[in-house]
Amino acid sequence: MGVERVMGIETEYGISLTGAPHANPMVLSGQVVTAYAQAHGVRAARGSWDYADEAPLRDARGFEMGRGVAHPSQLTDEWGSDDDPTLANVVLTNGARLYVDHAHPEYSSPEVTTPRAGLTWDRAGELVMQEAVRRLAASPPGINLYKNNTDGKGSSYGTHENYLMRRSTPFAQIVTHLTPFFVARQVMCGSGRVGIGVDSRVPGYQIAQRSDFFETEVGLETTLKRPIINTRDEPHATADKYRRLHVIIGDANHCDVAGLLKLGSTSLVLELIEADAVTDRLSVRHPVATLQAISHDPTLTHVIELEDGRKLTAVQLLWRYYEMVDARLDQTGEGEQPHTAEVMRWWADVLGKLERDPMSAAAEVDWVGKLRVLQAYQEREGLAWNDPKLKAIDIQWSDVRPDKGLFNKLRAAGRFTELIPEEEARRAVTAPPEDTRAYFRGRCLERFPDNVVAASWDSLILEVPGVRALRRVPMMEPLKGTRDAVGDLLDDASDVGELLAALAAAD
Repeated sequence: MGVERVMGIETEYGISLTGAPHANPMVLSGQVVTAYAQAHGVRAARGSWDYADEAPLRDARGFEMGRGVAHPSQLTDEWGSDDDPTLANVVLTNGARLYVDHAHPEYSSPEVTTPRAGLTWDRAGELVMQEAVRRLAASPPGINLYKNNTDGKGSSYGTHENYLMRRSTPFAQIVTHLTPFFVARQVMCGSGRVGIGVDSRVPGYQIAQRSDFFETEVGLETTLKRPIINTRDEPHATADKYRRLHVIIGDANHCDVAGLLKLGSTSLVLELIEADAVTDRLSVRHPVATLQAISHDPTLTHVIELEDGRKLTAVQLLWRYYEMVDARLDQTGEGEQPHTAEVMRWWADVLGKLERDPMSAAAEVDWVGKLRVLQAYQEREGLAWNDPKLKAIDIQWSDVRPDKGLFNKLRAAGRFTELIPEEEARRAVTAPPEDTRAYFRGRCLERFPDNVVAASWDSLILEVPGVRALRRVPMMEPLKGTRDAVGDLLDDASDVGELLAALAAAD
């Protein structure tokens, strides 16, 4: 029992072009990826990603959707021309993937094993995007990026979490116990936005950017009919041993504490579910409507009605999950494990602040910190919630540029609790995690970039000089390929042929 498991974050960034509002966002996104790739000597080509093992239409409920009925946005395994800039794709030396996901540039972090590491490599993604914007700024009109989840005009784009789970855990059990948690989790991890409704037409402020865009409880889709629990069954690992829980309901976080809690509390609840240790069934009546009602109430007084008739606020419901996890940790004796203890400490601290006075959590929780800034503007200038100035501030909050992004400027001024030192995030831009297969992937890209023909989460395809056939190196076990296992082999190999021979001998 603890927070440690294989996990990662995929972040699609909002994109704009100054002076050219009708530009093709897919082309712009391709320029972002290409600008970063060229600066680091990498060819940004669709063929650099290996799609052989991807199955985006396989459903965890036991069936596979037909390609003929799938929305085009679901066909993430289709190939395209290497010459098409809208299909630009880069595998980075830190083990991450940088590519065009439909109308957005996306940074998919490498696999990590702790929430703190997940936060570190997510922060590294922000630095990657900052560099891309800086390089593109030399050729006006300039492309800019935003770490947010909606443009305020009806479009939403995702920040997806991934958690590796035991395949033996019944999926129905995951749905039952995780749905209430996700309905309430936003009060700790929401990023806040100006406007109510998918197009922000109703004046007001809400807790989460994504909540209004969800329409159903369970489903396979990610860009339409969005479900609270996504059923994509694409483990990117040994399929009979693992499932990858693909979480699409989270916001893009800037605050370190909120980001840590998003990953850490979810991992702990998943461990509770896997251990069949949920002692209080907290099923919510009308989950989708409740999700949105909670988001629309920054006072945190909205009452959730459970199926058994109980009535709780979102904070009270999260306390129940905390108490169940705490009791389980007492039983297993793993509550003192450092990464777990850190998450539990912040979980209790943030819930306590939200319960006493939500505004007291401004240094830890995105939506609270943003609300405090917006309210200051309102009071100073007499602005109503439908004033365009507030919507502009909302967008500026997530601007990735250090000198323009409002959050970045306030963080530099010490307004937010920081958990990840800047030097750690900068190191993670090029260095992979050392305790997952991302280490092998990233180091191969660093040592032998000309020999890596394609990569995926669970394989590398290598070209060996003097050998006609390409070599696929499977990486189905996410906890293999670590520094301890292959670090010396990578350091000692003079070429990729020697590396493969050393790997074969080690087996």
